[in-house]
Amino acid sequence: MPRNIPVGNGEMLVAFDDLYRIRDLHWPNVGMPNHTCGHLQRFGVWADGQFAWVDAPGWERDLRYVRDSMITEVRLRHERLGIELLCQDAVDYWSPVYLRSVRVTDLAGYPRDVRIFFHQDLSIGESAVGDTVNYDPATGGLVHYKDSTYFLINGCGARGFGADTWACGQKRIGDAEGTWRDAEDGLLSRNSIAQGSVDSTVGFGLALAPGGSGTISYWIAAGTDYRAIKQLDAKVREKSPQRMIVRTEAYWRWWACKEAIDFSPLPAHLRDLYVRSALIVRTQIDKGGAIIAANDYDITHFAGDTYSYMWPRDGAMVSHALVLAHQGELSRAFFRFAQRVIEPEGYFLHKYNPTGTLASSWHPWVIEGRKTLPIQQDETALVTWALRRHFLVFRDVEFVRDLYNPLVIDAAEWMLGFRDPSGLPKPSWDLWEERRGVHLFTVCATIGALRAAHDFARDMGALDRAEEFRAGAEAMMRAMVRVMWDEGRGRFARMATPLDDGSYRLDFTLDASAFALFAFGALDARDERVERHMRAIGERLWVQTSVGGFARYEHDHYHAVERHDITRVPGNPWVICTLWYAQWLVERARTVEELQEALPLLEWTHQRALPSGVLAEQLDPYTGAQVSVSPLTWSHATYMIVVAKYLRRHGEITGVSHGIPTGD
Repeated sequence: MPRNIPVGNGEMLVAFDDLYRIRDLHWPNVGMPNHTCGHLQRFGVWADGQFAWVDAPGWERDLRYVRDSMITEVRLRHERLGIELLCQDAVDYWSPVYLRSVRVTDLAGYPRDVRIFFHQDLSIGESAVGDTVNYDPATGGLVHYKDSTYFLINGCGARGFGADTWACGQKRIGDAEGTWRDAEDGLLSRNSIAQGSVDSTVGFGLALAPGGSGTISYWIAAGTDYRAIKQLDAKVREKSPQRMIVRTEAYWRWWACKEAIDFSPLPAHLRDLYVRSALIVRTQIDKGGAIIAANDYDITHFAGDTYSYMWPRDGAMVSHALVLAHQGELSRAFFRFAQRVIEPEGYFLHKYNPTGTLASSWHPWVIEGRKTLPIQQDETALVTWALRRHFLVFRDVEFVRDLYNPLVIDAAEWMLGFRDPSGLPKPSWDLWEERRGVHLFTVCATIGALRAAHDFARDMGALDRAEEFRAGAEAMMRAMVRVMWDEGRGRFARMATPLDDGSYRLDFTLDASAFALFAFGALDARDERVERHMRAIGERLWVQTSVGGFARYEHDHYHAVERHDITRVPGNPWVICTLWYAQWLVERARTVEELQEALPLLEWTHQRALPSGVLAEQLDPYTGAQVSVSPLTWSHATYMIVVAKYLRRHGEITGVSHGIPTGD
């Protein structure tokens, strides 16, 4: 299921599914660990003897955010219960505290006895073994703990601070379903402690006048010991939960709208999705600088692993979006993270945990008995390229000074050394992590990186190195055209596989990642070869159903749904691939009329977002349902990039600045 409305602060991340159930709780790092392992955290209402969990039939649900902020605005209505709920969720911008405000309104027109229940199914440290939950009389809440991870669950309602009722128990042990079953009669056992595989439920009561309303507040505080969570609980009481939500709403609106960007060339709803995308991207960035690809635990059912890792490629592209949005603090943190994890030889490995340790991988170190680097070279190249984009906007020389050797010189020297006699890069894995060879995307990214390294070295007065990097980039450009361009087909090969005789076997499958030809400065967007190649993509990769959008490449089977005509549906439509084509339309535009050719693809993206604004990785080509992880950080960042480039190009054409940096 997609994660509709994630909220976070760079230390704690809480994500909900489309039925408004908490499914992910990350702390102390975004992406690591997930203390729910994707299990449901239930939320239910008992009203005058009738009960319904929020995922039960009968609820009308509207899951959105407060405009321009990272506070949810969720409306739930249940006619049989005669109840309406207005919920707001937030992670405090400063502290590891998740807060929820629930305003309950009577719809039945008579006095009501209402009880709100919150269920916690935690597996601390991603394991249910050895957990404890106990009622804490000092705070009136429940404490889940193991080792140096503590969570305090508490709230307040009509009777003041502390849970009105509670239950601690076991889950998924024998016949034990969990304490959530105990809530369905409106009463909890008040069992005060349980250990092992445990869960808990807390309840709060309200007496409503006919047509009246009342409010319950609920929070989860995280800390490394009991003292820490008790202090956070005292902070919530002192400031009040509602005040903390209000200040968090103000902070994130300030963060998202601090720059005077003029969005007037675009419809207001496209502007709103840009701001929403920036906020969603922010939820996926760890305080240590790691930009996480996605935090949707449901993907484990498909792949046995998550996307909760930092891929240098994704991070570089997201950092570029942050730079264009004037969020230099976050791009700096990413590059510092990259500096910490890059190999001494000057390359990045597959992916990393948010703490900087090496993450899981499926790239082998040995192929057919030969030692092989388990890398995707574009990941190294794009970090160098993105660092130059950052510098051209912020001109922060002292910041770049410390990164110059590891991320520029060492990386560029390694890229020069990792070439075959033709001047092309040696084989590595492609950006889709499916094929090993010499990939068009990788070649273009490396050309862009070597040119960026040339510019940095020239600025630093290292003219000999600058010339070495320039010459390497130009030689690689000539090799790309000589080896990978086919005049008769009118397009480049997406992959070249070296053969023993020094030639290459070429794969001319059309692939949307050919946007790299212009995106990293290898060729101009209006170059005739780029034009011919991109037009072929437009003809062959557009999904010819009512859903539309661009597939990754011809005959893409990843998460594919059953289909009958591969010529009409070459693969599932991907958000980034659709936006890459829009980016080409933007960058080739020389008139406002040409520029506006990209608008339908921006509108398509808006139409395929959830009502909350969340964008997935890909979509079902027949129903439009979100497929694979959601939100995908790269999807939102690509939308931001295209919107920023649209506004900047509009300004270049009309002579009216829209507040987008011009250094790129």
